Amino acid sequence: MARNFPALPGFYRTLFLYIEPVSTVSPAILAWFFPGASWFHHELIPTATAASGPLDARTTMAIWQLGNCYLLLGLISSLVFRAIRDALPDNPEAQERILGASFTALALADVTHIAASFIGLPDELKYSYDAWNPMTHGNITFVIFLLSVRLAWFAGVGRTTYYYGKRAKVD
Repeated sequence: MARNFPALPGFYRTLFLYIEPVSTVSPAILAWFFPGASWFHHELIPTATAASGPLDARTTMAIWQLGNCYLLLGLISSLVFRAIRDALPDNPEAQERILGASFTALALADVTHIAASFIGLPDELKYSYDAWNPMTHGNITFVIFLLSVRLAWFAGVGRTTYYYGKRAKVD
C-alpha cells in the first residue's frame, strides 16, 4: 500500500527510503562481520596488492566505529524518513521542512565525505577512475550522485514543492 508522502515522491522515495539505506548499512556489515575490518581498511585505497595480515587494535576499532557511522546514516534515512511520512501524511509542507533539514545535513556530510575520500587518494589514483575499486566509487562516485539528487530535490526537479522555493507567509 502506497502511503501519502508528497514531499518525497517517486524516484526520490525509492532512492532515499530504500537504496540509500541499503547502501549505507551494507558497509557496516562488511566492516563488522564479513569480509571484516582488515578487508574494509585495505579497500579504502585501491591497490593491486593483497591485504597484509590483521590490523592493530586501534585501526580495527576505528574501522568498526566507521561502520557504526554508516549504520547510523542508514537508520536515519530509513527510520526517520518513514516516521515523517507516517506522522505527517496530510502535511506536505511539514514533511518537506523536516526532510529539507535532514537533506541539508546529509548534503554537507556528502561534500565533506567526497572531499576527504578524494584528497586521501594517492595523486596517481585521483584522476585514474578506471583504477578505482567499488569502495572508491561508492565513496566518491555514488556520493556525488546522492548529493546531486538531494540538490535536485531542493530545486524541485520532478516534484511539487510545498515549502522550499515558496515565498514566506506574512501575517
